[in-house]
Amino acid sequence: MVLSYKEWGEYAGEMLWLFRLTAADGAYVELTNLGATWVSAYMPDARGELADVLLGYPSAQGYIDDTCYIGATVGRYANRIARARLSIEGVEYKLETNDGDNTNHGGFHGWNRRVWGWQLLPQGVRFTLVSPHLEGGFPGEVQVEVDYCFDDNHCLTLCHRAVTDRTTCVNMTNHAYFNLSGSAKPIDDHLLRICSGTMLDTDASFIPTGRLCSVEGTPFDFIHAHAIGDGLHMTHRQLEWNRGYNHCYVLGEPGTMRRAAVLSHPASGRKLVVDTSLPAVLFYSAGFLPGIEGKQGMPLLPATGACLETQFYPDAPSHPAFPSTLLRCGETYSYMTKYKFDIL
Repeated sequence: MVLSYKEWGEYAGEMLWLFRLTAADGAYVELTNLGATWVSAYMPDARGELADVLLGYPSAQGYIDDTCYIGATVGRYANRIARARLSIEGVEYKLETNDGDNTNHGGFHGWNRRVWGWQLLPQGVRFTLVSPHLEGGFPGEVQVEVDYCFDDNHCLTLCHRAVTDRTTCVNMTNHAYFNLSGSAKPIDDHLLRICSGTMLDTDASFIPTGRLCSVEGTPFDFIHAHAIGDGLHMTHRQLEWNRGYNHCYVLGEPGTMRRAAVLSHPASGRKLVVDTSLPAVLFYSAGFLPGIEGKQGMPLLPATGACLETQFYPDAPSHPAFPSTLLRCGETYSYMTKYKFDIL
């Protein structure tokens, strides 16, 4: 693996950098310290031709202006917390309401908006951040590290770590939008397998009801791989509320590496395998992309990307039965996700 980097602009008076991690055969990924964001993934198809399989923007300005979390590290809490409130050790904290009455992806001061520190690693880059007490309303000063490491087998490994000086909640994810065709075409022809038969039931505001649902016999059943388009356009209130898929699938107890999902594109011959030690994966079919201009001048439209967001459950602080996202002083939040690109 060869690592190179260059200046990529400026934001809020701080320098932005673009890092490139290149495998022996020329495949590469790019990252930036704005939001600890995954910018690109140039991967070979069945004929060996490289194409970028991540949706994104042609320059740093696109990521500065972004409102869709494209490729970003999401925190302090990925996805939604109902009523934008936390109760921790008898103290209630009011969070930022950036999604109606709820908070989403950390509020207005989410980590996707921050310029992160960085250092080079033998196989990649470590991004670092200090999130102050009550940033976005969340308690505790949190010190965060995100490691991106790439190898010659086209596997990108993400390690998320955090420590705090007082009890808080942490739930991090990466928000890459995958399109294995190498363009911003509809993802209907992508095949998806999700290694779970259970998902969270949600209301029309995407807030979990607390109920776990079997996906068997529903449009949400991806236990066996099939085309995303098979169910994407069905009449179902959950699909209507979410403008497609935006659903969290239960994987198991946190801390154990397991297969989360396999995404493939028969026309190009590309495949992506996602393994994680997190307890859930949220499949989002990009129903709220607003048509803004992306790479190669192509509009980023609904259903042109597939997000596979490994994470804890949305709104876990409101549901004692969900795996806990509490992080206490002296503990370390530490989870790993591997994205392995391959050929069918």
